[in-house]
Amino acid sequence: LVIVAVFALVGSACGSSTSSPSGSAGGNKTVTLGVDLPLSGAETPNGQPTLDGVQLAVDENPVPGYTVKVEAKDDALNGKHDPQTGATNIGQLVTDSSVFAVVGPFNSNVAQAEIPVSNSAGLIQCSPANTNPSLTKGADALALRKTNPTKIAYVRVATTDDIQGQAGADIAYTVAGAKTAYVVDDTETYGKGLADQFVTSFTALGGTIVGRDGVGASGQSDYTALLTAANAKKPQFVYFGGVTATGGGLLRKQMTQNGMGSIPFGGGDGISDGSAATASSFLNVAGPTGDMNTYMTVAAIHDIPNAAKFAADYKAAYGTEAGAYSASGYACAQIFLQALAKVGGNREAVRAYVMTTANVFPTVLGNVSFDANGDTSQHVISEYKFDPTTKDWKYFQQKDYTTGVTTTAAP
Repeated sequence: LVIVAVFALVGSACGSSTSSPSGSAGGNKTVTLGVDLPLSGAETPNGQPTLDGVQLAVDENPVPGYTVKVEAKDDALNGKHDPQTGATNIGQLVTDSSVFAVVGPFNSNVAQAEIPVSNSAGLIQCSPANTNPSLTKGADALALRKTNPTKIAYVRVATTDDIQGQAGADIAYTVAGAKTAYVVDDTETYGKGLADQFVTSFTALGGTIVGRDGVGASGQSDYTALLTAANAKKPQFVYFGGVTATGGGLLRKQMTQNGMGSIPFGGGDGISDGSAATASSFLNVAGPTGDMNTYMTVAAIHDIPNAAKFAADYKAAYGTEAGAYSASGYACAQIFLQALAKVGGNREAVRAYVMTTANVFPTVLGNVSFDANGDTSQHVISEYKFDPTTKDWKYFQQKDYTTGVTTTAAP
């Protein structure tokens, strides 16, 4: 979905990075667009395509008078997103006076660790993928930005899990026809929150949750006991809240190994990380039988304006198809570049401009604005099912939860 010849090479999980300039250098002022994403190990299929979307936006949208560098930092540690590494990364970006804004992070628990740092410094972040509602709403959000509670320095172009959970439940109940479900989550901020919303929405539709488990143990690789207990309750659907790296693909693979392969399986955007040919992706880990009859959602619009152009530009730059959040990364960068062109590179000016609720930003996703909490005006969920012919996710519909309009894929 969503380079100049030299692009940002990913730094180590300890936070080192390299950067890439864009735009003509003659007489320009150099500024830095920071990026924090999981860029190594099992999370590479998520982070790298998103980073590539950011870089493509910088390359395609030069700002007169400025040379924009992209400085990318990796918040993965030992192959998995790590909140403390993210906090260290954002701390380093804060101390660099040339950094006027940051794209990222990708994971909600990393955002929990980063928002207090960026809020204190007044350095605005735009997440292409965070979906946990508590990052922007309610007492938890206020606690994250306690230094400057009224000067919000975090926005996102992904809609939230109170909406994505509804979509997952609708798939289970309406599309798959399930009236009972077993729910598993990875006990992390994103995964547990998404699973909570699925439970609430599935129950509201008339479904029954026959059981729920958490798989938060570090390095857990054997789900036999969990699946044996789940199978005894005869669920018609299994829903996973979490990401591939925290057990999603392995859980689905072992469902098949434990006689549950025929039960439909669903998850959120945490398992949207490429085709079966993509190393470490959900479909790759789940394998040629575990990936069957599987659904997932993406908390972003699929039918973007000029989709063909974006896809062609991305493939020309990187030689591969865009990832689920490549366009969202592009959109975050576009918003910051528009702010840079309008108010210059002063951090507070950029923050204030982006957080002006009346401002509408034309992006690759369409027009985007932010409410007083920093949440996007787009409340669209895109829905996919595994396609055994292409060995990849196949889009089948998207739903706008503001208008209630569902748009199905062309035949």
